[in-house]
Amino acid sequence: MNHGRRVRPLRSPVMGGYQYYEFLAVDRPLTAAEQDEVGQFSAGAKVTDTGFVSEYHTGGFHADPGHLMRRYYDVHVYLTSWGTRRLMLRLPRAVLDPGLARRYCVDDQVAVLAAGEHVLVDLTSEDESGEVSAEDVINELAGLRAELAAGDLRPLYLAWLAAYGTWERDEDAFEPDDENEVEPPVPPGLGSLTGAQRALAGFLRLDADLLEVAAEASPAAGGAEESLAGGIAGLPAGEKDRLLLLVARGRGEQVRLELLGGARDITSQRTVAHLLDAAALARQRGISR
Repeated sequence: MNHGRRVRPLRSPVMGGYQYYEFLAVDRPLTAAEQDEVGQFSAGAKVTDTGFVSEYHTGGFHADPGHLMRRYYDVHVYLTSWGTRRLMLRLPRAVLDPGLARRYCVDDQVAVLAAGEHVLVDLTSEDESGEVSAEDVINELAGLRAELAAGDLRPLYLAWLAAYGTWERDEDAFEPDDENEVEPPVPPGLGSLTGAQRALAGFLRLDADLLEVAAEASPAAGGAEESLAGGIAGLPAGEKDRLLLLVARGRGEQVRLELLGGARDITSQRTVAHLLDAAALARQRGISR
């Protein structure tokens, strides 16, 4: 979606600006040799078998965080004193279909990249206001990996919504035609977020009124699973045969995601303009009370 729109680069470091880099290995610890390799990227980094932390008050990290994610780590958090917040998650392609995830992409703010046997989800928020402490941030957000792997697309929808929400703070964030962009499938459970999802909403500066408006089209969590049996019963015989063949070939996880995706794929005709206008109206009503 919107692949032809302009891409705005991350803001450049300012003289003396603070930068915080942290990486976390979840699926497997790094070997001693790998720890030596990543330690070469930053002389002052704190490196363990599961983590990497580096802070800068002058200068910056000279390696590409994406390189470290592709080779070593599963979660990355980047914070700066000038307002950049970045979260990267690495998942096996077997549990997150990149094509499905890309339906939630927004310019450079929500990106999904295929990296061999993995998928990288790259989320960025830019705003000069609202500092965030680096303490425990990565641990609060790391649980999003397991949620995405289990087929919960709320983290991706929250990122999509937060990206367009920046339009309320920065009138030059998007092109005028982008207001006609139709929202991607709305996952169930937006009205009852998990702890990791609430942390993500705060990390990406998602406006509470915008989230409340978006949640109006989201059924209660569990609704998709409850309707799954009926959905399977209604499948054509040929489609059932195709899915069973995939299971026989060892691709059961793909089948599970397809079935859950079909059950939860709530298509909406709400546009970006509709969501932002409804949020502004809700906010005005709240102020006038």
